[in-house]
Amino acid sequence: MMIPSPTQSPPGTPLAAASDKMSKYRWTICALVFFATTVNYLDRAVISLLKPYLETEFNWNSGDYANIEIAFKVAYSLGMLVAGRIIDALGTKIGYALSTFLWSLAAIGHAFVSSTFGFSVARAFLGVTEAGNFPAAIKTTAEWFPQKERALATGIFNSGSNVGAIIAPLTVPLIAETIGWKWAFIITGAIGFVWLILWFIYYEVPAKQARLTKAEFDYIHSDVDDMAAASITTQPKVSWFKLLTFRQTWAFVLGKFLTDPVWWFYLFWLPDFLNKQYGLKGTDVAFPVAAVYILSSIGSVGGGWIPLNFMKHGMPAFKARKTSMLLIALCVFPIVFAQYLGQINMWLAVLVIGIAAAAHQAWSANIFTTVSDMFPKRAVASVTGIGGMAGGLGGILLTALVQKQMFVYYESINQLETAYFIMFLICGGAYLLAWVLMHFLAPRMKQISLD
Repeated sequence: MMIPSPTQSPPGTPLAAASDKMSKYRWTICALVFFATTVNYLDRAVISLLKPYLETEFNWNSGDYANIEIAFKVAYSLGMLVAGRIIDALGTKIGYALSTFLWSLAAIGHAFVSSTFGFSVARAFLGVTEAGNFPAAIKTTAEWFPQKERALATGIFNSGSNVGAIIAPLTVPLIAETIGWKWAFIITGAIGFVWLILWFIYYEVPAKQARLTKAEFDYIHSDVDDMAAASITTQPKVSWFKLLTFRQTWAFVLGKFLTDPVWWFYLFWLPDFLNKQYGLKGTDVAFPVAAVYILSSIGSVGGGWIPLNFMKHGMPAFKARKTSMLLIALCVFPIVFAQYLGQINMWLAVLVIGIAAAAHQAWSANIFTTVSDMFPKRAVASVTGIGGMAGGLGGILLTALVQKQMFVYYESINQLETAYFIMFLICGGAYLLAWVLMHFLAPRMKQISLD
């Protein structure tokens, strides 16, 4: 017998009560994934804030920094492909813990290298291990939330990437100024071990979680396609080759390929932009960078709320998702005017970059959710990993073919502002192009069958 959807449940029934709001335990799961994502982004953002210190100590130029960034992205891209398979094979509890343990070691390891090549190796190790976060996070969300709530839950945990990026500029320069840049890597890297303790205390999959009521278990699996899956304990693995035969996979892959590099650009180059364009150094960069990521946090949660609100007003899930993503893509475009506005006041440039970064996070909350919209849960981490690899490859190409050559050239002729203008043009158009391609490949985001 089919369990009715939450919108069909009569008021006062256990299923309706479970749908009223997230339970305390589901909030706990969401908070744990949020915490992990915060640590993930805190660890990867540290180097951008230490760039002035490292340039002085190791005599780096823009090309050296770009090469180190490429090492991270190459490893991250390869890691995303493998991480998805590992998470699907080990499950979220063990897979997520293993990834966090290894990336925390990698983050701390930066403090013990003494050459430019050593930083490339450390960044590569960090990249391949950090790749497990999003496949595990998306799979956890698919396990614990019904379809209509996944974008909101994804938006909440994904805002951790902004919180990590907010904490970094408020703490890393201060640590570097007071006790040295090496301690910035050690202290931030050690936070991951705190998360591991909480993860093993609180996390379990719904089918094995004694704290979960039957009503809430039924609500979590109230989507039509989830009912049969909830009763199956073992399912065959899905090959990458088979996943790549679906247009839905390519819709996600191209969406990530075109838009992930924009976020990498913000993360790794925003402090440098503020330094080179406005002369901000050390702790002076903290509040402008933090302001951008505070706006990003709002965008992340808001991006999950927009399609949920559309669905509450009767719009089909696929149409709500697509409409939301189009509106979000339009919100990025004003970044092309960032430098013009910055000539009036630096904070206007910070504001427009912050709005674009917020739109990216809103986009991210929805594009991640398209995977669980279109694929059964047993393939979610693998598809997320494939898309994550594509996003990393896009970042590598942008850095190697555009940023590295372009920034070095314009820096050599003292016109670095032109390089940043070209980058802002790329940022402004990437999401609209991605939306068009995704709409062409998956116009209705219909869930596929892997049987």
